Amino acid sequence: MITNAQAWDNLKFDIGGVDEVKRKFFGTIYNTYNFFALYANIDKFSYKEPEIEFSNRPELDRWILSLLNTLITDVKNAYENYENTRAGRLIQDFVIDHLSNWYVRLGRKRYWGGKYDDDKISAYQTLYTCLITIAKLSSPISPFYMDKLYRDLSAVTKKENYESVHLSYFPEIKADFIDKMLEERMQMAQTISSMILSLRRKVSIKVRQPLQKIMIPIVNDQFVKQIKKVEQIIKTETNIKEIEFISDSSNVLVKSIKANFKKLGPKYGKIMKQVAAEITGMSQKDIVQIERDNEFTLSVNNESIKINLEDVEIISEDIPGWLVANEGKITIALDINISPELVEEGIAREFVNRIQNIRKDSGFDVTDRICIKILSHSELDAAVESYREYICSQTLGNSIEIIGNMEQNNSFAVQVNDFETNIIIEKCNN
Repeated sequence: MITNAQAWDNLKFDIGGVDEVKRKFFGTIYNTYNFFALYANIDKFSYKEPEIEFSNRPELDRWILSLLNTLITDVKNAYENYENTRAGRLIQDFVIDHLSNWYVRLGRKRYWGGKYDDDKISAYQTLYTCLITIAKLSSPISPFYMDKLYRDLSAVTKKENYESVHLSYFPEIKADFIDKMLEERMQMAQTISSMILSLRRKVSIKVRQPLQKIMIPIVNDQFVKQIKKVEQIIKTETNIKEIEFISDSSNVLVKSIKANFKKLGPKYGKIMKQVAAEITGMSQKDIVQIERDNEFTLSVNNESIKINLEDVEIISEDIPGWLVANEGKITIALDINISPELVEEGIAREFVNRIQNIRKDSGFDVTDRICIKILSHSELDAAVESYREYICSQTLGNSIEIIGNMEQNNSFAVQVNDFETNIIIEKCNN
């Protein structure tokens, strides 16, 4: 109710709206807590280790903690100004878009197996801090759920001795944790990843199928530095091999530009047609300039008129073998040519997915080691042989055996790309 409309506005009850919030927000935070609790219990994490220094934490942890403290600042201001709807929406966006869909997803492998080292401890401490802070921030508008979340977290760590979240203090803002440059480059990583995934969907190329590279035109030196710092995150998230930066003079990408009539119409009314014509006639160099500087000066009827990026729509034209997308200052071109080597790696990734699903459906524990048998198939065997070690590392497999015959009642039929084969998975003795 609070995130739907201001508390003083009339609101008709809608069970569909309740279900949507339950699924999107409460379902997301429930799944995030379940993920944390599952692996924290396996590793017996109870926050007894010394706090990992902020400066010593991985960039992903520092980013989410920076964003968390920005959130505390914004939510505090919203509550103090009786903007409860804004507060609720800020919390909701943080949980769904940043904590769950980005932070946990990118860092989930840190919780799986491996040594109980500083990296894993930092991951647990960071996610715990996010969850208990969200419980406190949300408690004024979601009192019962957040009290349960708070008490479940505190019961294990005993870091706070309050019986209820409503008796605890509002989170303190750690201003020295806030790094706007870090937040900016992670937002760029999210934007670029979203653009690449959208282009993949456009031509129905699954994310598990690796692609060779993307090209990104250089806006300025700072732009390149920021992207290079999150380059590995982009490549991992979108399953591409490399990022190539191209200069303005490369002429590889061709763009067209047109006026945004909704923005410019109210400003220039009678001369709108002339303004639109001048915008359409802008050169490639002019388009690069407005993208770089966020403004451009036109001459219409001997009058200087300033426009910015919001006043125009820039469209990038596709080139053979590539797909192109544009959003604000960022343009990307995605290479959609798939070599035989990339096909093999894609098949291996598909096998990992199928094996993980079978593990789950078979009720295996997350720490169980397995032995894998795969029914031989001429289109799939080479990929399994080439990526045998990778498949085992991703599925906790001790061995993979390709066999010529397999009893149907003992195995699972799986579809990999356009081919079908069978898999047997058994727990290993060691």
